[in-house]
Amino acid sequence: MTTVHKAPQGNPGDIMNWPMIKIEYRTDADAIARQLPPGITVGKDPKVFLTIYNYPVNDRPELGCTMMVAADYNGMEGQYALGYAIDQEDEIYVSREHWGQPKYEAKIVYHRMMADVTAKVIHRGHTFIEFNGSVAKTDGPGEEFEINEWWVKASRATTMEPGKFDMDPHVVRVYQKYSTAFRQTLKGDLILRESAHDPIAQRLPIREVTDMYLWTPNFLERSITKEGPLDPEAYWPHAETIHGSRFPAVEGEV
Repeated sequence: MTTVHKAPQGNPGDIMNWPMIKIEYRTDADAIARQLPPGITVGKDPKVFLTIYNYPVNDRPELGCTMMVAADYNGMEGQYALGYAIDQEDEIYVSREHWGQPKYEAKIVYHRMMADVTAKVIHRGHTFIEFNGSVAKTDGPGEEFEINEWWVKASRATTMEPGKFDMDPHVVRVYQKYSTAFRQTLKGDLILRESAHDPIAQRLPIREVTDMYLWTPNFLERSITKEGPLDPEAYWPHAETIHGSRFPAVEGEV
Protein backbone atom coordinates (compact mmCIF):
# COMPACT_ATOMS: atom_id res chain seq x y z
CA MET A 1 0.00 0.00 0.00
CA THR A 2 1.36 3.42 -0.96
CA THR A 3 1.62 6.03 1.80
CA VAL A 4 0.57 9.53 0.73
CA HIS A 5 2.82 12.26 2.14
CA LYS A 6 0.31 14.96 3.09
CA ALA A 7 0.97 18.60 3.93
CA PRO A 8 0.32 19.59 7.56
CA GLN A 9 -3.09 21.06 8.29
CA GLY A 10 -4.05 23.65 10.89
CA ASN A 11 -5.63 27.01 11.58
CA PRO A 12 -5.16 29.54 8.76
CA GLY A 13 -2.38 31.99 9.64
CA ASP A 14 -1.04 29.88 12.51
CA ILE A 15 2.76 30.35 12.60
CA MET A 16 3.15 26.72 13.68
CA ASN A 17 2.46 25.86 10.03
CA TRP A 18 5.44 27.72 8.56
CA PRO A 19 7.97 25.32 7.03
CA MET A 20 11.67 26.00 7.43
CA ILE A 21 13.84 26.76 4.42
CA LYS A 22 16.83 24.40 4.63
CA ILE A 23 19.83 25.03 2.39
CA GLU A 24 23.06 23.01 2.42
CA TYR A 25 26.19 23.86 0.47
CA ARG A 26 29.73 22.59 0.35
CA THR A 27 32.66 24.92 1.05
CA ASP A 28 36.40 24.48 1.69
CA ALA A 29 37.46 22.46 4.74
CA ASP A 30 40.19 24.93 5.63
CA ALA A 31 37.68 27.79 5.46
CA ILE A 32 35.54 26.07 8.10
CA ALA A 33 38.63 25.23 10.16
CA ARG A 34 39.52 28.93 10.45
CA GLN A 35 36.15 29.63 12.09
CA LEU A 36 36.39 26.83 14.65
CA PRO A 37 38.06 27.13 18.06
CA PRO A 38 40.75 24.53 18.86
CA GLY A 39 39.06 21.41 20.23
CA ILE A 40 36.30 21.47 17.61
CA THR A 41 37.24 20.01 14.22
CA VAL A 42 35.84 20.12 10.69
CA GLY A 43 33.35 17.37 9.85
CA LYS A 44 34.09 14.78 7.18
CA ASP A 45 31.99 16.66 4.61
CA PRO A 46 32.74 20.42 4.75
CA LYS A 47 29.20 21.74 4.51
CA VAL A 48 27.42 24.89 5.59
CA PHE A 49 23.81 24.56 6.80
CA LEU A 50 21.41 27.50 6.57
CA THR A 51 17.92 27.44 8.07
CA ILE A 52 15.49 30.31 7.59
CA TYR A 53 12.41 30.04 9.75
CA ASN A 54 9.37 31.62 11.33
CA TYR A 55 8.65 29.76 14.55
CA PRO A 56 7.01 30.69 17.85
CA VAL A 57 9.43 31.31 20.71
CA ASN A 58 7.62 32.09 23.97
CA ASP A 59 4.42 32.14 21.88
CA ARG A 60 5.64 34.98 19.68
CA PRO A 61 6.82 34.68 16.08
CA GLU A 62 10.58 34.59 15.73
CA LEU A 63 11.91 35.06 12.23
CA GLY A 64 15.50 33.92 12.01
CA CYS A 65 18.37 32.40 10.09
CA THR A 66 20.79 29.90 11.58
CA MET A 67 24.28 29.48 10.14
CA MET A 68 25.98 26.16 10.97
CA VAL A 69 29.06 24.32 9.75
CA ALA A 70 29.84 20.61 9.87
CA ALA A 71 31.98 20.07 12.97
CA ASP A 72 32.92 17.30 15.39
CA TYR A 73 33.64 17.39 19.12
CA ASN A 74 35.08 14.53 21.19
CA GLY A 75 34.49 12.12 18.33
CA MET A 76 30.82 13.11 17.92
CA GLU A 77 29.59 14.45 14.60
CA GLY A 78 27.60 17.65 14.67
CA GLN A 79 27.18 21.23 13.56
CA TYR A 80 28.90 24.27 15.08
CA ALA A 81 26.66 27.33 15.34
CA LEU A 82 28.29 30.45 13.91
CA GLY A 83 25.20 32.62 14.18
CA TYR A 84 21.48 32.94 14.79
CA ALA A 85 20.34 36.13 13.06
CA ILE A 86 16.87 36.78 14.54
CA ASP A 87 14.29 39.56 14.75
CA GLN A 88 13.10 38.97 18.34
CA GLU A 89 15.31 41.12 20.55
CA ASP A 90 13.97 39.73 23.84
CA GLU A 91 15.49 36.30 23.16
CA ILE A 92 19.02 37.42 22.28
CA TYR A 93 20.70 38.18 25.59
CA VAL A 94 19.02 35.52 27.71
CA SER A 95 19.97 32.85 25.15
CA ARG A 96 23.59 33.94 25.07
CA GLU A 97 23.82 34.12 28.87
CA HIS A 98 22.17 30.76 29.58
CA TRP A 99 23.81 28.64 26.92
CA GLY A 100 26.17 30.64 24.73
CA GLN A 101 23.69 30.46 21.87
CA PRO A 102 25.03 33.00 19.33
CA LYS A 103 21.88 35.00 18.65
CA TYR A 104 22.04 38.57 17.34
CA GLU A 105 19.51 41.00 15.94
CA ALA A 106 18.74 41.13 12.22
CA LYS A 107 15.78 41.58 9.90
CA ILE A 108 14.40 38.50 8.16
CA VAL A 109 12.10 38.58 5.14
CA TYR A 110 10.45 35.25 4.40
CA HIS A 111 7.28 34.57 2.48
CA ARG A 112 5.73 32.01 0.21
CA MET A 113 3.13 32.54 -2.50
CA MET A 114 1.86 29.28 -3.95
CA ALA A 115 5.01 27.53 -5.22
CA ASP A 116 7.29 30.60 -5.03
CA VAL A 117 9.55 31.10 -2.00
CA THR A 118 11.53 34.24 -1.13
CA ALA A 119 13.84 34.95 1.80
CA LYS A 120 16.35 37.65 2.80
CA VAL A 121 18.58 38.10 5.83
CA ILE A 122 19.36 41.78 6.44
CA HIS A 123 21.78 43.24 8.99
CA ARG A 124 22.68 46.92 9.36
CA GLY A 125 20.67 47.62 6.21
CA HIS A 126 22.61 45.13 4.09
CA THR A 127 21.14 41.93 2.62
CA PHE A 128 23.88 39.34 3.07
CA ILE A 129 21.83 36.18 2.38
CA GLU A 130 19.07 35.94 -0.24
CA PHE A 131 17.10 33.04 -1.67
CA ASN A 132 14.62 33.10 -4.54
CA GLY A 133 13.08 29.86 -5.72
CA SER A 134 10.08 27.61 -6.04
CA VAL A 135 8.86 24.17 -5.07
CA ALA A 136 10.08 21.50 -7.47
CA LYS A 137 8.51 18.39 -5.95
CA THR A 138 7.07 16.85 -2.79
CA ASP A 139 9.35 14.32 -1.10
CA GLY A 140 8.75 11.35 1.16
CA PRO A 141 8.92 11.65 4.95
CA GLY A 142 12.27 9.88 5.35
CA GLU A 143 13.72 8.31 8.48
CA GLU A 144 14.17 9.63 12.02
CA PHE A 145 17.53 11.31 12.55
CA GLU A 146 19.66 12.95 15.26
CA ILE A 147 21.79 16.12 15.27
CA ASN A 148 24.33 17.45 17.75
CA GLU A 149 24.67 21.22 17.67
CA TRP A 150 27.66 22.88 19.37
CA TRP A 151 27.56 26.22 21.19
CA VAL A 152 30.28 27.74 23.38
CA LYS A 153 29.65 29.38 26.74
CA ALA A 154 32.39 31.55 28.29
CA SER A 155 32.90 34.79 30.20
CA ARG A 156 36.04 36.87 29.83
CA ALA A 157 37.69 38.23 32.96
CA THR A 158 36.22 41.32 34.60
CA THR A 159 39.79 42.61 34.96
CA MET A 160 40.15 42.59 31.15
CA GLU A 161 43.43 40.69 31.38
CA PRO A 162 44.23 39.13 28.00
CA GLY A 163 43.76 35.38 27.98
CA LYS A 164 41.86 35.33 31.30
CA PHE A 165 38.28 34.14 31.87
CA ASP A 166 35.90 34.36 34.83
CA MET A 167 34.27 31.29 33.30
CA ASP A 168 36.50 29.19 31.09
CA PRO A 169 35.05 28.24 27.68
CA HIS A 170 32.89 25.13 27.62
CA VAL A 171 31.18 23.36 24.76
CA VAL A 172 27.40 23.18 25.07
CA ARG A 173 25.80 20.21 23.34
CA VAL A 174 22.31 20.58 21.91
CA TYR A 175 21.05 17.09 21.16
CA GLN A 176 18.04 16.92 18.81
CA LYS A 177 16.00 14.09 17.37
CA TYR A 178 13.52 14.64 14.53
CA SER A 179 11.33 13.01 12.00
CA THR A 180 9.92 14.76 8.95
CA ALA A 181 6.26 15.75 8.88
CA PHE A 182 6.53 17.24 5.37
CA ARG A 183 9.34 18.00 2.91
CA GLN A 184 9.42 19.68 -0.49
CA THR A 185 12.50 20.06 -2.68
CA LEU A 186 13.22 23.61 -3.85
CA LYS A 187 14.89 24.86 -6.98
CA GLY A 188 16.30 28.36 -7.02
CA ASP A 189 19.23 30.66 -6.36
CA LEU A 190 21.16 31.19 -3.14
CA ILE A 191 23.00 34.52 -3.08
CA LEU A 192 25.64 35.36 -0.46
CA ARG A 193 26.85 38.98 -0.45
CA GLU A 194 30.08 40.15 1.12
CA SER A 195 29.63 41.92 4.44
CA ALA A 196 31.99 43.17 7.12
CA HIS A 197 29.31 42.48 9.73
CA ASP A 198 28.23 39.00 8.57
CA PRO A 199 31.18 37.58 6.61
CA ILE A 200 29.68 34.29 5.47
CA ALA A 201 30.26 35.08 1.77
CA GLN A 202 33.97 35.84 2.24
CA ARG A 203 34.81 33.18 4.79
CA LEU A 204 32.60 30.29 3.68
CA PRO A 205 32.34 30.56 -0.11
CA ILE A 206 29.90 28.37 -2.01
CA ARG A 207 31.59 25.55 -3.92
CA GLU A 208 28.47 23.45 -4.53
CA VAL A 209 24.85 23.73 -3.38
CA THR A 210 23.90 20.20 -2.35
CA ASP A 211 20.29 20.54 -1.12
CA MET A 212 17.47 23.07 -0.83
CA TYR A 213 14.08 22.22 0.61
CA LEU A 214 11.09 23.25 2.71
CA TRP A 215 10.89 21.22 5.90
CA THR A 216 8.24 20.76 8.55
CA PRO A 217 9.71 18.72 11.43
CA ASN A 218 8.28 16.51 14.11
CA PHE A 219 10.18 17.40 17.29
CA LEU A 220 10.92 14.13 19.09
CA GLU A 221 13.69 14.93 21.60
CA ARG A 222 15.86 17.88 22.60
CA SER A 223 18.31 18.45 25.44
CA ILE A 224 20.93 21.11 26.22
CA THR A 225 23.92 20.03 28.32
CA LYS A 226 27.32 21.38 29.31
CA GLU A 227 29.53 18.91 27.47
CA GLY A 228 33.19 19.69 28.12
CA PRO A 229 35.93 22.36 28.36
CA LEU A 230 38.00 24.03 25.68
CA ASP A 231 41.55 25.20 26.35
CA PRO A 232 41.23 28.84 27.54
CA GLU A 233 44.51 30.03 26.02
CA ALA A 234 43.78 28.43 22.64
CA TYR A 235 40.22 29.74 22.71
CA TRP A 236 41.18 33.34 23.49
CA PRO A 237 41.43 34.55 19.84
CA HIS A 238 37.88 33.22 19.31
CA ALA A 239 36.44 35.15 22.27
CA GLU A 240 36.34 38.39 20.26
CA THR A 241 33.55 37.88 17.74
CA ILE A 242 31.43 39.88 15.31
CA HIS A 243 28.08 41.23 16.56
CA GLY A 244 27.40 38.32 18.95
CA SER A 245 27.90 35.71 16.25
CA ARG A 246 30.76 33.20 16.55
CA PHE A 247 32.61 34.51 13.51
CA PRO A 248 36.08 35.40 14.87
CA ALA A 249 36.51 39.18 14.79
CA VAL A 250 39.89 38.95 13.04
CA GLU A 251 40.12 35.84 10.89
CA GLY A 252 43.83 36.19 10.17
CA GLU A 253 44.75 35.86 13.86
CA VAL A 254 43.29 32.38 14.31
